[in-house]
Amino acid sequence: MSTPHIKADKNQIAKTVLMPGDPLRAQYIAETFLENVEKFNDVRNMYGFTGYYNGKRISVMGSGMGQPSIGIYSYELFKFFDVENIIRIGSCGAYTKDLNLYDTILAKDAYSESSYAFVQGGEKRDTLEASKVLNEKLSKIAEKLSIPLHVGTIHSSDVFYRENGEVALELAQKRNLLGVEMESFALFHNANVTGKNAACLLTVSDSLVTHEATTPEERQSAFTNMMKIALEMAE
Repeated sequence: MSTPHIKADKNQIAKTVLMPGDPLRAQYIAETFLENVEKFNDVRNMYGFTGYYNGKRISVMGSGMGQPSIGIYSYELFKFFDVENIIRIGSCGAYTKDLNLYDTILAKDAYSESSYAFVQGGEKRDTLEASKVLNEKLSKIAEKLSIPLHVGTIHSSDVFYRENGEVALELAQKRNLLGVEMESFALFHNANVTGKNAACLLTVSDSLVTHEATTPEERQSAFTNMMKIALEMAE
């Protein structure tokens, strides 16, 4: 079947989908790491691909930026295409000096001031957990690959440009937040309401403390550690 945003048949999409924000990162992953690749979606240039990693099937699809965008794509994948697991693989800004550029974070849960979960399903909590089952698997894979993980709470913000950036740093200190991105809270909520599983791996792309930053090209193709971890979830 097709939805307004995904033109595909159910059998074209694997049970586990990796979701970077950037559709070009999805294309890079498919072309670089997967074999026997089939493009299953290009509506609005939000590319989706299915292929094989070490002989096991997996899909990768862009989510776009922000909670409304990943909210649409993840809900449709869960609800209408029988996807069981979605693992966000994205970038984030570090809130602490303990994180360096290219460090990998596994989100234990996501805090947000967003109204997404309340409007979508009446959810009143401001912190939503990732799937424990997926996180345990991802942690074991990272250990096997000798890739260090920082595990903790991530901030899912609706705003990229704040008029007062100090507010975010104060919030981070108060709630012990590792870093900030813009999608995981909505993804975790959609997993909850559909009875599915969601997780989030992030690579530090910049620091709100040291003001170091990576380039757009590096964000598209150089975040290989989180990609390698996530790809091992192929089934």
